[in-house]
Amino acid sequence: MSDPIFRRADDSSDEAFYAAPRFVTHIDAGAIATVTQLYRELLPAGGAILDLMTSWVSHLPPELRYSSVTGLGMNAAELAANPRLTTRLVQNLNTDPVLPFGTASFDGACICVSVDYLTRPVHVLREVGRVLQDNAPLVITFSNRCFPTKVIAPWLTLGGAGRVALVQGFLEAAGNFALVTTLNRSPQRGDPLYAVIGYAAPERNTSST
Repeated sequence: MSDPIFRRADDSSDEAFYAAPRFVTHIDAGAIATVTQLYRELLPAGGAILDLMTSWVSHLPPELRYSSVTGLGMNAAELAANPRLTTRLVQNLNTDPVLPFGTASFDGACICVSVDYLTRPVHVLREVGRVLQDNAPLVITFSNRCFPTKVIAPWLTLGGAGRVALVQGFLEAAGNFALVTTLNRSPQRGDPLYAVIGYAAPERNTSST
């Protein structure tokens, strides 16, 4: 069961809501470039990357190569259209927050403009910490755009700084990230862009329950 504070205006089936593919980008070009630069700085080239809650585009730096990019999202057609993915899985993390990967499987992970849709964010982020290698980064980025009926209720009442603090709190509550940092990388014009970054703690809970 999800925490009541994470109820949404539309608690109907996520599978139905995301059934039709949406081949659009959910932030503008400036914010996308900022996400890509963060990935360039933080995700290890040549590593195994987990792109969580992804779709048809991953925003990874085009000049960098990774040993694998595993994409987990809600729409099979969107995942199939993403050329950066080497593995594709459809999974609703709100109904099944357990990631189907072994402990310490990835060298880095990212969640782009999607963390606000998680109704069990601490559980999911704890799972991300489990599947990351020691000290591997998780890069969470978000802006001010969303599907308002599907985001968790607190998201709609907060501004940028409040959303940063909320996501930071989720990562800290997960309990298996040694260092959590925040960034405001908003371009001078266009969509704002915020990031919360956690590094998997070497001494952490590796249970998937």
